[in-house]
Amino acid sequence: MSTTPVAVRANSYRGYEHGPIPRENAELTHVDKGSPAGEYFRRFWQPVCYVDELGDVPVKVRLLGEDLVVFRDLSGNVGLLDRHCPHRGTSLEFGLVSEHGLRCCYHGWLFDVDGTILDVPAEPEGSTIPERFCAYAYPTHVFNETVFAYLGPPDQRPPFPILDTYDQPGHWLMPGRSYTYPCNWLQILENAVDPAHTAFLHTIVSGSQFTDEFGVLAEFSYRETPVGTTYVAARRVDANVWVRMVEIVLPNIQQVSPIWETGKVEHGPSGPMMTRWIVPIDNTNTLLLEFRHVPDDVEGVPDWWLDRNQMLPAQLPMSDDPVENQLHPGDYEAQVGQRPISIHDLEHLGTTDRGVMMFRRQLKRGIDAVRSGDDPPGLFREEGRVITTYTNDVVMPVAPAHSPADDRELLRRVGDEHSERHLAR
Repeated sequence: MSTTPVAVRANSYRGYEHGPIPRENAELTHVDKGSPAGEYFRRFWQPVCYVDELGDVPVKVRLLGEDLVVFRDLSGNVGLLDRHCPHRGTSLEFGLVSEHGLRCCYHGWLFDVDGTILDVPAEPEGSTIPERFCAYAYPTHVFNETVFAYLGPPDQRPPFPILDTYDQPGHWLMPGRSYTYPCNWLQILENAVDPAHTAFLHTIVSGSQFTDEFGVLAEFSYRETPVGTTYVAARRVDANVWVRMVEIVLPNIQQVSPIWETGKVEHGPSGPMMTRWIVPIDNTNTLLLEFRHVPDDVEGVPDWWLDRNQMLPAQLPMSDDPVENQLHPGDYEAQVGQRPISIHDLEHLGTTDRGVMMFRRQLKRGIDAVRSGDDPPGLFREEGRVITTYTNDVVMPVAPAHSPADDRELLRRVGDEHSERHLAR
C-alpha cells in the first residue's frame, strides 16, 4: 500500500527543539523588599483592604511579600503592623483590638498604630522596653472606605494621590469588589494596554461577555501619557466611529471605560467606569481592588455594576466545571494561564502588543529612577494636586469611506485626532 508523501513545512513538529524554560524577568516582576520592582512599588501608596473588612479582630494580609496585620482600634484609628510580635514572634492576627492600638494575645504587649509600645504589663515598673523596641508599622490613609498604606522609606513618603476621576461630574464613587489571582501582578496589569484581547477573548471565543460590538476588531494605536500608557481603539459601528481609550496609571492602576458601550449613540468623551489597583501580594499572587464610578443617571448601566456584591463579567472562573471554563475563558484563565510568572523571553510580540512593550519600558525607567535615588515618573509631591488621567469613550458620527481599506485609514485618523485632543487637555 503506497502513501502520498506529506510536504514538510519549515516549522512543522519542532517540539523537540524547545529548550529549557528561561527564568522570568525578575527585575520587572519580583516585589520583595530590596528587589528593583519591590523598591519601586514602595514609593507609592497601595490599597490594602476595604474598611468594612475590619471588625472585632485583626485581618492578616500579605503585601509586597510582607506578612502584616491590619486593624481599626476602638478609637477609629487604622494600623498596619508586621504580623509577628517583636517580643516572642506570636502572630498579631490573634491580638486584642484595644482603645488605642493592638494588644498581643501572648504576653499583653500593647502596640499603637504607629508601632510604639504603649504597655508591657508583665514587665517591672520603669521597664525601658518601650523606649528600646517597637512593632514594625506602616502609615495608613483611608479614602473612599478603603485602607491604603505606604511601605517605603519614611522620609520619602509622598502625599496621598488624588486622581481627577475621583470627582467626575455626574458620578459618585463607590468601593467595589476585591479578589485575588494566583499569578504575577505584571501579566494582569498589562491586560489594560492589550486591546486586541477584547475582540477575541471576550467576544469571538467566549461569546459576548461585554457587548457584541467589542467583537469588531478595531484600529489600534498606543500612547505614553504624563502618568502612564493608554491604548486607542477606533471601531466602526454603522455610521459612527467609537473611540475607546483605556489606560495604566503608574505604577499599577487600570482605568477602564464602560464595557456596556455599544457605539450606537453619539456622545462626547466619558470617563472610566472603574479605577482598579493590581497589587502584588507577593511574586506569584495578586490582589485586585476597585473603585466603581457610578453615574447619577443610571439608565443604561447594568444592574450588576450598581451592586457591590456582584462581579464584573469575565474576571473569575464562571463555573465550578473546568470544562465550562475551558469553553468560556475570561481574563482569569488567560492571565493565570501564562504561568505563575510570565516568561518574557518566550514571548513573540506583535504590533498589537506595542502597549505592553511601551509600559514595560516605562516600568523600567521608573525602577531605574528609584535605583538612582530619584522620584519615579507618576509620583507627585505637590500637596493637593489633582492628577489628570485619560480614560474615555467617545462616539462620533463619521460616514464610512468608500472602501474597507480607506475606512480603516479613516478610523486610525479619527482615533489619533481624538486622542491628541484628549491628551492635550
